[in-house]
Amino acid sequence: MPAFRYQAVSSDGTEVEDVFNAGTRAEVIKMLKAKGYKPILIEEALVKHQARESISALSAKIKPKDLAIFCNQFATLIKAGVPVASALDILQQQSENKKLKQALKDVSQDVQKGTLVSQAMKKHLMIFPQLLTDMTESGEMSGNLDNVMARLAMHYEKESKIESKIKGAMVYPIVLSAVAVVVVIFMLIVVMPTFLTMFEGSGVPLPGPTRFLLGMSNALINSWYIVLVIVIGAFFTVRTVLRSEAGRRTFDQLKFRLPLIKGPMLKIVTSRFTRTLGSLTASGLPLIESLKMSARVSGNVIVEEKIMNMAKDVEKGEALGHAMRRHDLFPPMVVSMTEVGEESGSLEEMLDKSADFYDRELEDAIDRLLKLLEPMLILVMAVVIGFIVIAMMLPMFDMIQTI
Repeated sequence: MPAFRYQAVSSDGTEVEDVFNAGTRAEVIKMLKAKGYKPILIEEALVKHQARESISALSAKIKPKDLAIFCNQFATLIKAGVPVASALDILQQQSENKKLKQALKDVSQDVQKGTLVSQAMKKHLMIFPQLLTDMTESGEMSGNLDNVMARLAMHYEKESKIESKIKGAMVYPIVLSAVAVVVVIFMLIVVMPTFLTMFEGSGVPLPGPTRFLLGMSNALINSWYIVLVIVIGAFFTVRTVLRSEAGRRTFDQLKFRLPLIKGPMLKIVTSRFTRTLGSLTASGLPLIESLKMSARVSGNVIVEEKIMNMAKDVEKGEALGHAMRRHDLFPPMVVSMTEVGEESGSLEEMLDKSADFYDRELEDAIDRLLKLLEPMLILVMAVVIGFIVIAMMLPMFDMIQTI
């Protein structure tokens, strides 16, 4: 039986913190209400480690689009009056993703035996992210599972759109860079050797740029395996460094310092945070727990730490808007809308509006970035190829002057 750490406030305002063994979070809430406590935070032991594993697995195996389709269809079937176990069985039969199909089959079988959907999903954290399982549990507790699933479907649809926009923006630079590399290698391996015989027979001293290119050409032709080993070694070294804690932190910091990347990155983080927090609070989860979960799905170590610090401030009684303003992470507009939402009791609505606004801002930022990258990449490609052409032509000019 899992252990849950909870924080609550008694009727006289005293804060209580303890650990309670229960099958579900609903049992913890039931116990607290029976004692007259108001829950502030309820989290399962090792939840942070599990969340990171599920986020990593989600990015590698289950796409947001697949989760959006599942949540949307699940919500539709429940609203139509189909029993939960039957709905899960229908969904697993028509799922095209093999890993999701097998997980849904196991979940359906567990639900038929009397297990809650959320608990059955938690057995497959490598498939279902914690955001989905916790919101599902909240929907089951409140009897509002269909609406929660519909909200999750919207959440993952927007995540999928952001992912598609980012990937689409990367296609042109990657293709152009690949073409430039292929052209350079072709010129060094095929074109450069044809000039080599002519240069050697002329007796004219070769300029520095030409000698440099000849050295690169010889390395690619005669020692290509060494070059290949160096490239592969560099790739795995960079990947290992980026996977380390220090490397990831450095890379995440760099994202907010590069002029061209900083703007879009901030919009992505803001959109993801406001959408996730709005979905969690609208599903009935405590604000502090929602903040911590939003931090874990941010995808950035620096952002995660700042949001966790905000959660600690809120836990001490500080307003969320004030904590956001003090930590200076999100744009002023988001902070202001959060403060208005807290004062008016419409926090979820304000967070959703902020997420929609920054989704549109992200589209514009990506378009502007592409318009800047295109001429820059073409200029770099022209300089590199121009350097090669000039380096090959310089000896020919010297030969003509000698003659």
